[in-house]
Amino acid sequence: MAAWVEIVGSVAAVCTTVCWLPQSVKIIREKRTEGISLITQSVFTLGTALWAVYGLLLNNRPVLCANLVTLAFSLTILVLKIRYA
Repeated sequence: MAAWVEIVGSVAAVCTTVCWLPQSVKIIREKRTEGISLITQSVFTLGTALWAVYGLLLNNRPVLCANLVTLAFSLTILVLKIRYA
């Protein structure tokens, strides 16, 4: 595979993973989640978990690692949404 394809994939993985960090920090600081849909967050968290399993089954470490980190942020948001509801 061409190096530029790997670079595009890596940058995409970093962007879609790191974007959840500010949301997680904001919820932890403010203890408020009313602007977040429980259904949407639940489905997203499940989807991320399934992507991680997919990466594991394919032995694709970049897919697995990116989705495990995203899952950690997404699961944090989901748990806090349930807790602060």
